[in-house]
Amino acid sequence: MTESGATRFDPAAHRMVPAQRWFDDFHLGERFVLPGRTMTDAVFLAFQAASGDRHPVHYDRAFCQARGMPDLLAHGFQTLAQTAPGAGMLPFLIEAALVGFLEQSSRFLKPVFAGDTLYPALEIDELTPNRSTGVLGLASSVHNQRGDLVLEGRQRFLLRRRPARDQA
Repeated sequence: MTESGATRFDPAAHRMVPAQRWFDDFHLGERFVLPGRTMTDAVFLAFQAASGDRHPVHYDRAFCQARGMPDLLAHGFQTLAQTAPGAGMLPFLIEAALVGFLEQSSRFLKPVFAGDTLYPALEIDELTPNRSTGVLGLASSVHNQRGDLVLEGRQRFLLRRRPARDQA
């Protein structure tokens, strides 16, 4: 407490989650739901700008309709981007533990069109311990508003194990 009675501000304590988690704190089957998101024209435009993809299937409705599609077709990477862990709480839980993003793979199972709402999730499907680190594997999935699985994949991260001084 300071003289005025207010608690002194500590930037290190200004966190989204109260405690860090380490490799050893995770369990197979643990699930991290990411926010649902509708694939609006703005999302299409932002992805086109970020990716540089200029194919008309992603921005020309007449082109899509002439080929029997109901609307703009989302790029596969636009769908994949919905599985970014940073959209949820996981990165805040592992800020001190994260060493790096190792790999990602995915399969695109059904098309995603403008107006679709996507519901991504990540589920721990691998915990491979090493001496001072471990590999955290996540099965990624994206369903649409009709319940169709439109993407499945995997992501792997290298995390630090809990430091000895932090052992309970």
